[in-house]
Amino acid sequence: MENKKDIRSLSQTELTDVFKSLNEPAFRAKQVYQWLWQKCAVNFEEMTNLSKDLRSKLETNFEITPVVISEMQVSNDRTIKCAMKLSDEKIVESVLIPTDTRMTVCISSQVGCSLTCTFCATGKLKRLRNLTAGEIYDQVALVKNYQKKSMASPE
Repeated sequence: MENKKDIRSLSQTELTDVFKSLNEPAFRAKQVYQWLWQKCAVNFEEMTNLSKDLRSKLETNFEITPVVISEMQVSNDRTIKCAMKLSDEKIVESVLIPTDTRMTVCISSQVGCSLTCTFCATGKLKRLRNLTAGEIYDQVALVKNYQKKSMASPE
């Protein structure tokens, strides 16, 4: 089976060309781009303002390869370390670091890292490759969503 291209690797201009080749209106590119980069869609079925037929065409020709949280650790100081699994089974780490006045997050941009931060497992790995924009974005979205849930007041 042929590997599908991750649709998030396309620019909005390239998406416009895809929709033209599918005999679809060019404005669909903007809709899909918003689903991918503003609404955090991880599959084509979520794109409810597109017809089922168009979603099926996208599914046939492309994929969305989301990052998933593989493991999470919360320390006594409320630091949250998230092991994130990539589509190629590589693991990177994102760390949410709370202070009294703000939250800081360390996001991986590579599989492996040369910074060797003592608190980060990624720094202990040999640098293998750069992450895609989608992989970096997913880390931010996952950590942001987790942080929002953990900060929500109980009802």
